[in-house]
Amino acid sequence: MSNIVYFDLETQRSFGDVGGAANKDKMGISVGVAYSTKTEKYHVFGENDTDELVDMLIKADLVVGYNHIYFDYPVLQGYTILDLPNQTLNLDMMLDIEKALGHRLKLDSLAEASVGEGKSASGLDALRWWQLYKKTGDKKHMMNIAEYCCYDVKVTKCVHEYGIEHGHLKYKDRNGNVAEVAVDWA
Repeated sequence: MSNIVYFDLETQRSFGDVGGAANKDKMGISVGVAYSTKTEKYHVFGENDTDELVDMLIKADLVVGYNHIYFDYPVLQGYTILDLPNQTLNLDMMLDIEKALGHRLKLDSLAEASVGEGKSASGLDALRWWQLYKKTGDKKHMMNIAEYCCYDVKVTKCVHEYGIEHGHLKYKDRNGNVAEVAVDWA
């Protein structure tokens, strides 16, 4: 049985906090989440658990994410010497869709049109929760980040599975009309 790992993470700092997108490795991880088809469980990782997260990604038969090649992996590179994009087999759904359409789509657009589910919050919410956690020490803020990140991983998994089953994804185009883009993920 192959092991697909669906993956997402949230950061401690924004692009503005670290001097721009070129410094993703300085953004820090607040929470990382991976769902493994081998364990059939969500795995939640804090900043001190990044070695375990990297190990899970390296051992996966396929890592599936949404913009994980150009965002999540560069953030994670701040914690490892391994070259994650080249030491893992990846399907970055955003890059695949961008290649087919010539422009990027938000995960939310694909998820709402394809599986009827959107994101539960935003990355800005996660940054705000991190700041509240740092200020108060109240773990409920970390739980908010973990719950949001788990939900993003679930949405990513559902969108991927929909694409495998149907050979396409639906999305709302710039005029708000539902359109389809073919995917070959089977």
